[in-house]
Amino acid sequence: MEDWIDYYDSTHTIYASKLHRDLHFQIIARDIIGYISSPDAVVLDYACGEALSAAKVADACGKLYLAEPAPGVRGRLIARFAPNTKIRVRSLDDLRNMDEKSIDLAVMNSVAQYMTPDELDAAFLVIKRLLKPGGRLVVGDILRPEVGMARDVAALLRFALKHRFLKDALIGLVSTALSDYRQLRAKVGLQRYSEAEMVAKLAAAGFTASRAHFNIGHNPWRMTFVARHAF
Repeated sequence: MEDWIDYYDSTHTIYASKLHRDLHFQIIARDIIGYISSPDAVVLDYACGEALSAAKVADACGKLYLAEPAPGVRGRLIARFAPNTKIRVRSLDDLRNMDEKSIDLAVMNSVAQYMTPDELDAAFLVIKRLLKPGGRLVVGDILRPEVGMARDVAALLRFALKHRFLKDALIGLVSTALSDYRQLRAKVGLQRYSEAEMVAKLAAAGFTASRAHFNIGHNPWRMTFVARHAF
């Protein structure tokens, strides 16, 4: 995951435009809010990225922890949300020192593909310790083995057409193809899991899980899973 952390901590070209970036985080926030069961809930967004719409998530819950491994991104989160008393920013290492059974909902969206299988197993165990009895872990944006990059491109273009940034998206695709992202993806790769594999992986960590009807975010060819403690 370290190579990817460095990438996302750099000035990258993963978003086609400011509009694309803003819409991306707005939609993720909307989808996370859909999983919040109570206005008093304590929510953890694991490896949250820039989380530009986190204030909306915080409005829907009691407290929101933004856990982010990239130090530069984490610094921006701290500066951005300092006035918001509901939001706390943490490193991933900090999570090991948090009180057990203190979180109602943990979300890990568009993260698993950047982790080795062993890293993901370790993250699941950290989250399991933090979840309250009856708490849920939502793992979103899982890449499927049989779905290639062409589907990601198609999903982006459809999203861009709907929200009127198609020209920027096309330019962005060319930029990404020539960027460090493409090279890093070729060098390090992205982890992919079938539905059965992800359910089994969560079960091995002590969860009972099932696939959600809809994926978090704009890409319908990726998968989201909802998991609970297997008491």
